[in-house]
Amino acid sequence: MNKIFAVILFFGSFCFGQNYQDVEKPVKNLFTAMKNADAELLRSVFTETAILQTITKDGIKTEDLKDFIASVSKMGKDDLDERITVEGIHIDGNLASVFTSYSFYYKGKFSHCGANSFQLVKQNGEWKIQYIIDTRRKENCKEIK
Repeated sequence: MNKIFAVILFFGSFCFGQNYQDVEKPVKNLFTAMKNADAELLRSVFTETAILQTITKDGIKTEDLKDFIASVSKMGKDDLDERITVEGIHIDGNLASVFTSYSFYYKGKFSHCGANSFQLVKQNGEWKIQYIIDTRRKENCKEIK
């Protein structure tokens, strides 16, 4: 009986792990695209109607997706380096949520840290980022190496 339980547990965790990896893929590709100034890869991780927002001292700032992609593509390789730690992933059907902490480096120098909250949707069998909201701060940062 214990062997059967161990087999179920092993395969169950493998299947769920695959779902998490699939959800994490566009998030990781976002930061790879930023680091490499790769507009094509960057565009591929988002839905066409994606929303990008940042919580500021003055409220919530919304950034246009096309402007964000254009701005990243003008950077040099390795200019933008956002290092993340995935804190949690939740999946329900074609909806997923990913929460990360991060440290951001600009041209090799630490700039700021914060948290990202991603909402992803599964379209045509592929996870895409629909919504990002983040915080940004310079104090109380734990740099991610």
